[in-house]
Amino acid sequence: MDIRYDLKPRSSRRQKPFRPGGPLPFGQLRTDHMFLMDYEDGQWIEPRIVPYGPLSLAPGAVVLHYAQEIFEGAKAFLHDDGEIHAFRIDKNAARLNRSGAGVLIPPVPEDDQVHAILSLLDVDRLWAPHQEGASLYIRPFVFGTQDSLGVKPSARYTFCIFLSPSGPYYPAGFREPVKLLVTRRFHRAAPGGTGAFKTGGNYAASLMAGQVAHEHGASQVLFLDVTDTYIEEAGAMNHFHVTRQGELLIPTFTETILRSITSESVLELGERNLDVRVRQDRLPVEQFLDDVRSGAVTEAGGFGTAAVVSAVGSYVFDDATELRVGDGQIGPHTRKVYEVLTGIQRGKRAAPDGWLFRAPRRESTARPKASQGAKPRSRLKATAKRKPRPPSRRKPPAKRKLASRSRR
Repeated sequence: MDIRYDLKPRSSRRQKPFRPGGPLPFGQLRTDHMFLMDYEDGQWIEPRIVPYGPLSLAPGAVVLHYAQEIFEGAKAFLHDDGEIHAFRIDKNAARLNRSGAGVLIPPVPEDDQVHAILSLLDVDRLWAPHQEGASLYIRPFVFGTQDSLGVKPSARYTFCIFLSPSGPYYPAGFREPVKLLVTRRFHRAAPGGTGAFKTGGNYAASLMAGQVAHEHGASQVLFLDVTDTYIEEAGAMNHFHVTRQGELLIPTFTETILRSITSESVLELGERNLDVRVRQDRLPVEQFLDDVRSGAVTEAGGFGTAAVVSAVGSYVFDDATELRVGDGQIGPHTRKVYEVLTGIQRGKRAAPDGWLFRAPRRESTARPKASQGAKPRSRLKATAKRKPRPPSRRKPPAKRKLASRSRR
């Protein structure tokens, strides 16, 4: 993929490393540029990095009326070596396409997604925050742009990526446990629907439940399945709990649960790295609550990209009664998982092969390269020897189509 660079003048870009003067909010700031690519006539065309700004969209665009849209969330971190490393973005690329298949959005080649993310991180690398606990949050998304009021998939799409220098998802970060509302009033997803896909409509449908949770002093809702029998997820994160026997349990992924890359990472790390047995199961909510009351459940929490690991200190119910987990504080197993995961993300611990992707500097290489000895994908390998010409010498190419790739 040959990206065109239409960058802001250097005098208008960030000139010095970003050293925040106070706590960073989550998701509110933007860097100088964004990546764009369009889909027309069955092909993705015109990959480019341009100044961050408004998008041109027809009032009749399919996304505005029928919510044909998918998105992802990933993070990149500034390591002690001064380089930026993104965490498992190949997994995000694969999940974006799984979500796209669920709402009939054409796939974006996974190696192109990785290439685009790393190239944008390189261009705006001075925005990587020099602050403990902060990161560059990565938001890729795809939306239907065809101007049509027919209820059918769009014929045209835009793929966009932008970056947000961010602090912790919850203002207190990992320091304080959160509270979850257990209610039967709301359900996040039903079998046969879009619950396993990361699409905006799912989140719009959760806003009312989230507001009710806040009225109860809770951060989020612990959603149950439509029969009110099993624990599913907490909307922005997968749920987990730890038993007195030393097991960490995550609800089995189903068609009504979004498969968290953080959860998958915990499952892959396993007991050898986390000092706790990790497994999945279908978890009846009443049994779970009884085990919390009896002390058989000693810790609970959530896994997600934004917060990484969140401890749950208590659950609140519709009648305002509360149930505390253990002593209501962050437990040792939860803390261990948090320290291992964040240590890997920030380069403080050795990462499994292929988990970290270093953003290459344009003057040295044009190839996205996986850190820790991971093998690059075939497309990236094929383009590795091509060095980009300096932006000042490049003439904007005529609009052309990228050849589609069927080999994955």
